[in-house]
Parts: sequence; structure tokens; C-alpha cells
Amino acid sequence: MSDSSLLDTPNNKLQTKVTQWQLVLLAISFLTRIPVALRFNVTNTHLNQASRYFALVGLLLGGLLALSYCVFQLLLPPSLSVLLMMAFGLLLTGAFHEDGWADVWDGFGGGWQVEQKLTIMKDSRLGTYGAAALFIILLIKFQSLVLLSTSLTAIITAILLGQCLSRVIASSLIVSMDYVSEDATSKVKPIAMHLSFNSLAILTLTAVILLLSLICLNIIVWQTAVIIIAVLLILRSVLVRWFKRQLGGYTGDCLGAAQQLSEVVIYLTLVGLL
Repeated sequence: MSDSSLLDTPNNKLQTKVTQWQLVLLAISFLTRIPVALRFNVTNTHLNQASRYFALVGLLLGGLLALSYCVFQLLLPPSLSVLLMMAFGLLLTGAFHEDGWADVWDGFGGGWQVEQKLTIMKDSRLGTYGAAALFIILLIKFQSLVLLSTSLTAIITAILLGQCLSRVIASSLIVSMDYVSEDATSKVKPIAMHLSFNSLAILTLTAVILLLSLICLNIIVWQTAVIIIAVLLILRSVLVRWFKRQLGGYTGDCLGAAQQLSEVVIYLTLVGLL
């Protein structure tokens, strides 16, 4: 996960030209705690460009989590293996998205005006709404994965889909809403605030390739892929309406909340189908 020290100041007009591989490394650095050497001065423009690879980072995280589960389940029962895998995931990401989920519920539940909600969401302290929401979503995630663990193929598939597709949905919200902040200059964390058509296409293509690969390998049937896509598109529409109604746009916490909810919805959809 990146921090604000990675970014150049707005007054810096020099833009370093970077390769696509460097953008991939920036996406890994921003979304995870995996050590990455960024040998260039990162700007908001670079972060906007790196957002096209957020789904790819999700696929990387999914692979690492699936591998950890395979190792844990060699020695432990499925429930403990799932719990340890989730803990490993929190270490990998620094609970980046979970923090956003909790902040959104604290802000939306504790504030009446937009300014109040934004102020609460920026507060580092965890409130009752956020704590309850975090407990519930982690419990749902745990129980869903335990149910899917009856088949090794099923749980690995769920993890890959959940980590990858959820980041497509969260990142795609950038094109549908404006960024909002009580003070646009006071952002604690850098955030991608623009998603170009090419970046959106790469995000979508990553998800499509994953789904087609699973279909071609006979791991899922095409009907399952269609249902998952339909459910996620409905969820995306709901999220856009929800965030616009609450804030008039989105914040970084909103994107984190969208990722968490999308991930859980994918698991629940697969549980229902199985």
C-alpha cells in the first residue's frame, strides 16, 4: 500500500515517463504491503495510469491467498485454514479495503450532513457502526469460504474471482462519479481520481480473460460467469446510487467499501449456485 509520501507535490510540473511494468509495480505498491522498489517520482498522473492494473494485482493477491490456503489445509481443518488465509490477506494488504469499509459505515451512520460524514470518515478512530460492519462482513466472508471449502477447486476459484473482479467493480466507480472531499488538499492517502477509456478496457479485459480461462478449463460453466457478471453490474448500480445519495460522489474509503462488498457478493453468489 502506498502512502502520501510517494507522491510529488502538485507544484511539481516534471512528469517522469514510466513503463507499463513500472505502473504494475506502482499498482502493487498502492494496494498491498508487498515490498516494491519504485525508482521514479510518483505523481497523481502515474497513480491514475496504474489503476488499470488493479484487477491484475487482485489476481496476484488471489493466487497468493489460494496458495496459502492449499498449504494450511495440508495440516489443518478447512475452517482454520480459511481463518489463517484471511489473516494472511490482511497482512498482505494492510487491511486497506477493510479500513475503507469501516470508515464508510462510521461516516454514513454517524453523520447527517456531507461535511459531517467526510469528517467522521477521515477520523482514524473506529466507531460502533464501523466495528459492527467490519465484524459482519468478515464473518460472512469466513462462513462463505468455509462452505466453499468442501471442494478445493471451488474455493480457489472463488478466491481468484473475488479478489480480481471486486477490484474491477471498485475501480470502475471512478468513471461514474466525482471525487468528493471536505478539503481536496487534505487527503491522507493518495487516490486514483481519473480512469481513462484505455485503463477501463484493461481492467475489464483482465476480468474477461480470467472468466474465459475458467470456462475453457471447465472449472465453471458459462452460465455461472453470466450470473456473476449480472449480479456485479446490479451491485455496481446500487453502489453508485448509494454513494451519490450519501456524499454526491466517492472517496477512497468508498472504493475500499465497494471492493469488500463486491468480494463478499461474489462468494455468496457462488455459495448459492453450488
